[in-house]
Amino acid sequence: MKILQRFRVPTGDILIVSGAHGRLEMLSLGDYGQAVNLNAGKPVPDGLPIMPLSEKWVITISSQYGCSMGCEFCDVPQVGPGLNATFSDLTGQILCGLQLHPEITTTKRLNIHFARMGEPTWNPAVLDCAKWLKSHIDHEFRTHPVVSTMMPRRNEWLKTFIHAWMRIKNRVFGGNAGLQLSINSTDEDQRRRMFNHQALRLSEIAELMEGIVPTGRKITLNFALAGYDIDPEILLRYFRPEWYVCKLTPMHQTARCMESGIKTEGDYTCPEPYEGVASRLREAGYDVLVFIASRDEDAGRITCGNAILSGTLPHKFESLPGSEED
Repeated sequence: MKILQRFRVPTGDILIVSGAHGRLEMLSLGDYGQAVNLNAGKPVPDGLPIMPLSEKWVITISSQYGCSMGCEFCDVPQVGPGLNATFSDLTGQILCGLQLHPEITTTKRLNIHFARMGEPTWNPAVLDCAKWLKSHIDHEFRTHPVVSTMMPRRNEWLKTFIHAWMRIKNRVFGGNAGLQLSINSTDEDQRRRMFNHQALRLSEIAELMEGIVPTGRKITLNFALAGYDIDPEILLRYFRPEWYVCKLTPMHQTARCMESGIKTEGDYTCPEPYEGVASRLREAGYDVLVFIASRDEDAGRITCGNAILSGTLPHKFESLPGSEED
């Protein structure tokens, strides 16, 4: 797989690579570490040092060329409709990320996120890629794959995919893998609007998830805060706190969000915007993770919903030569 473009951003690299059907976009990133990522009660400053890649390395890949879901806060649909990446596209992106740093021969944690472009549950090759990770990469780089999904209602194979992924999480990875459900709101009218009428209702998600008991890490309910309703009592009807953890993030500053005025109120690099919601969820019995973003992450366009291929460049970047390797 050839690297067509490489953008060095404050926390790592954005790569445009050549796939079987055109251009794909992926990330290779360092991480601030749990003490910073999780709400430590302090603002997240610009220019904060990241952990060594030998401690934690994050590679975020595209499961599709573009996306057909049309979520109102996401730039990826502007790239084009969601055509599935091939198995070789998926593994090639991971290898491209690893080959950026040949000096790193092992890491304590390699996060592989199927979350740059596309809705991964449409692509069955994601399941095969996760099993490939375990058999080919995990012996040197302790892998932790994560699927992030908005649970598309028109995907007739969604239940098959989710149950297969959870078997991989529980059995193949011994619980050391992730499933993140993009919820954002407990108000169904708000959810219909933000997800372009494409996502299942909360009751339908709960029905689909019936019978699933996670081993190890809980299933994540993700909430990007932007003035949406988050009612813990509604969540408790559908999602048991012993199996689900709530994650709060800012609504990242994509071009679509900025055009539409969708944003997290207040200073999203500080704890204050998250405290009220986090407190109510904890009182309801949920574990809560609060990921406070730095401005470097938004300026680098590495956050969820961004895509360089949509025409939006990072505010902070260095353009580097591509690769001649195939």
